[in-house]
Amino acid sequence: MNPPPSATPDPAGRRMRQRPVLLWTGSIATLLLAFLISAVLISNGGLVAGDAALHTWSLEHRPPAAQSIARAVTDTGTSLWPYLITFLAGALTGATWRTRLIRGGAGLGILLAGQGIRVAVMTIIARPRPPQSDWATHASGFSMPSGHTTTSAITAGLVCWALAHSVHRTLIRCLRTLAVTWAVCVALTRVYLGVHWMSDILTGWLLATACLTFLIAALGPLEQKTAPPTGF
Repeated sequence: MNPPPSATPDPAGRRMRQRPVLLWTGSIATLLLAFLISAVLISNGGLVAGDAALHTWSLEHRPPAAQSIARAVTDTGTSLWPYLITFLAGALTGATWRTRLIRGGAGLGILLAGQGIRVAVMTIIARPRPPQSDWATHASGFSMPSGHTTTSAITAGLVCWALAHSVHRTLIRCLRTLAVTWAVCVALTRVYLGVHWMSDILTGWLLATACLTFLIAALGPLEQKTAPPTGF
C-alpha cells in the first residue's frame, strides 16, 4: 500500500517552510556581528572582553604534546580539505549525476562566497593579530574574522545541510555531531596557538552563520528543482 501524501518525504518543501527561520537567524547573526565589529572598531582594533584573559591562559597552558595536537587539528581547517568535504557532502545527496553536480557546486559556491565576504570584512577592519612572539603556528593576514574558523564553520554547516536529505536519523546525528565538533575544535585551536583573539573566533562563527542562512535560503528554488525523491 502506498503511503498517504502527507507521509511522503518532502525535504525540499520542508526547507522552503524553514526559509523564514533561516532569514531570521541570519538577521540576528548579522546584527550581533555588526555589534562585535563595532566594539573592535571603537577600541581602534583593541581587545574586547575576554580576549586578553583567554590569550594569557593559552600561553600558560601549552605543553609540547598539546601544541602538536592543536597544530594537527588546526591544519584541517584550511587548504583543499574543506572544499573537498563540501563538494562531496552536497554531491552525495543528489539522485542523478546532474543533481550531484548541482548540489556539490552549490555547496562550493556558498563556501567561496563566504570566503569572499570574510576577506572583504577582514580588509576593512584590518585588526592586528596577537604579538608574533606568542604564536605557536604559522599565520598571515589580519586577525578578524578568523579564516580557519569561518571556513570550518561554513563547511560543517553545509555538511549538516546536506545531511538533512538523509532518512537515516542515527547517521544524521552522528555525522552532524562530528562536523560541529570538528569546526569548534579548529576554531579554538586558533586561540590556543596564539594567532587569534577570541573575538576573532566569535566573529568568524557569526559571519559563517549569516552566510549560511542567507545563502541557503536563497537556494530554496534550486532545492525544489533538484530534490531527490528520497533521502540516501
